[in-house]
Amino acid sequence: MYFEDFKVGDEIVSPGTTLTEGQIIDFALQFDPQPFHMDVTAASQSIFGGLVASGFHTAALSFRLFSQTGALTDGSIGSPGLDELRWLKPVRPGDTIHVKATVLETRRSTSKPDRGVVKMSYTTLNQHGEPVMTLVGHQLFRLRTG
Repeated sequence: MYFEDFKVGDEIVSPGTTLTEGQIIDFALQFDPQPFHMDVTAASQSIFGGLVASGFHTAALSFRLFSQTGALTDGSIGSPGLDELRWLKPVRPGDTIHVKATVLETRRSTSKPDRGVVKMSYTTLNQHGEPVMTLVGHQLFRLRTG
């Protein structure tokens, strides 16, 4: 997709993925080594009452899922950042998550006329349709017609 393909209100829904206990532990061992992310026994005694995925794992998977929609394939040239990242509900082994992205705003660049910024609200949902994470992203896209 290119900048011109995005309209305010458009929704893009990703495929889903199911997290396994092994994936959660592997991610935690590398990037977020807190006991409730990597130790089943310790996690059972935590406030979560069991193993939960790192929020950063959820964010990384959410980005991968969104990229699988193809929205970033042709025109994406990166992102200047994210806002309002919130982890709302734990993601556990066996949960299946997917992402719904809604276009909030489109703005052509005034300094670089070959591109624009698309502001999107991302909601990651579990298999019950419950939001587990939200964020607002800003994505740079090339214009189809320079």
